[in-house]
Amino acid sequence: MPEYRVRARNFATASENKIHEDSVAKQYGFAGGLVPGVTVYAYMTRPVVEVLGKDWLAHGTATARFLKPFYEGEVVRVRSRVAGDGGDLARLDLEAYNDEGQLCAVASAALPSTPAAPPAVADYPAAPLPNPRPPVSEEALRAIDVLGTVEATYDARVKAARFCDEIGDNWGGYFGTGAVGHPGVIIRYANSALALNVLLNPWIHVSSDITHFSLVRDGDAVSTRGRVAGLFERKGHRFVDLDLLMVANGERPIMHVRHSAIYDVRKVGG
Repeated sequence: MPEYRVRARNFATASENKIHEDSVAKQYGFAGGLVPGVTVYAYMTRPVVEVLGKDWLAHGTATARFLKPFYEGEVVRVRSRVAGDGGDLARLDLEAYNDEGQLCAVASAALPSTPAAPPAVADYPAAPLPNPRPPVSEEALRAIDVLGTVEATYDARVKAARFCDEIGDNWGGYFGTGAVGHPGVIIRYANSALALNVLLNPWIHVSSDITHFSLVRDGDAVSTRGRVAGLFERKGHRFVDLDLLMVANGERPIMHVRHSAIYDVRKVGG
C-alpha cells in the first residue's frame, strides 16, 4: 500500500498538559513539545478508512502504541500492509516513522467477521465530575470508584471540520450529508476522562485499545464514562489504565477504549 504522509502539527501548546510545551517537555528529556498521541492516532487512521471505510468506524477494532514522540513540523510517514486475516474480514498493520526513519508508533486495525457485542450501558454509570479536582496521585486514582462523566456534542460542521483541517484529513466520509464521526475526535474524549477527573502534572498518552460499536453522527451527545482499571510503575514512570465507554444520546454504545497514560513522568536524572 502507498505510504501516507502528513506534516505533524502540535495544536496543544496552550493546553493544561504542559508536556506539549517546548520548555517543559525539555525538562523531561524531549527535544520539544510532544504532538499529542491522539493526534498521531488520527493520522494513522487515514489509511484505515481508505481501505476499510465506514464499516470499520461502525464495528472495527484498533490498537495503537506510541513509542517515540513526533514534534511540530516533522513529516509523519505511515506505512501500512494488509495482514493475515486471523478470523477477521480484513486487518491492517501500521507503522509511523519520523524524518529520521525512527519508528514512533505502531497500530493494528481490523474488521472482525463477527462484530463484538457492546457492553451494557448500565455497567458504565454516569457520575458528576469532581469540583475541585484532586491533585493526581496513586492514592487519588485508587480512590475513584466511577470516573466523572465527560459530556460533548459531536459537531461535524464546525469543530470536527476544524480538527480535520488541522490534521490534513480530507476523507470524504467526515463531511457533508451523512458525515460520520472522526475517531481522532472521539479518542480525545478519553484524554478528557483523565484530565477532568484529577489535576494532572505533565502527562503522556501511551496506548489505546479500541472497539467501535456504532457510527457517530453530527449532533450526537456523547458521554464518556468509565473507571480506573489499573495502576503500575515501570522504569520510574507511573501509569494509569482507564476502562471507558463512549455512549451516544444516553443509550447507544459508540466505542470502548482501554486508554493508558503516564500520569507521573520521570524527569531527566530522576
